[in-house]
Amino acid sequence: MAFKLIDLPYADTALDPAISAKTLSYHHGKHHNAYITKTNDAIEGTAHADKSLEDIVAAARGDNQGLFNNAAQSWNHGFYWHSLAPSETAPSDDLKAKIDEAFGSVDKLKEELKSRGAGHFASGWVWLAEKGGKLSVEETHDGDTLADSDFNPLLTIDVWEHAYYLDHQNARPAYLDAVVGSKLNWAFASENLARGSSWTYPS
Repeated sequence: MAFKLIDLPYADTALDPAISAKTLSYHHGKHHNAYITKTNDAIEGTAHADKSLEDIVAAARGDNQGLFNNAAQSWNHGFYWHSLAPSETAPSDDLKAKIDEAFGSVDKLKEELKSRGAGHFASGWVWLAEKGGKLSVEETHDGDTLADSDFNPLLTIDVWEHAYYLDHQNARPAYLDAVVGSKLNWAFASENLARGSSWTYPS
């Protein structure tokens, strides 16, 4: 199957000023679209052509780095758009209880996400993830992903420069303050926790 660039789940102005319409235009319309296009080109006419994006990521890991990078980045970006919301939503009671158990409070989790994101060397992703009923903050470098891991990813934050440079220049902490402070989609995280398995990229 050929994968499609998924629509943003909000207007391109909805995250402003944390993330501007101009940034979303480039990040979603150019970067994400390029990963999707390259993934489709790489799987056309191969044994991967009818697989889900998650299965392609798993099959390509360690075997086909080019395909893995593009498929994983396609998945990560789709997950990232849903990890954000125009107005911060509230976590479910179950998610709130697990956050309190692991981090002490939602505010302390936010500080952990911001700290890990600011301290992440070079490009990558910072995740809120669940494994064995416990929550943790995880990091993946460059185009790596939790899509095919033992973790159930709940939220992610993109810390590649193209996610924030037009709005915040090289001030990654300012981007993290703006996004983590008021744009995280806790309802999406709650859905992922309740499902108990990784989100799937729409086919």
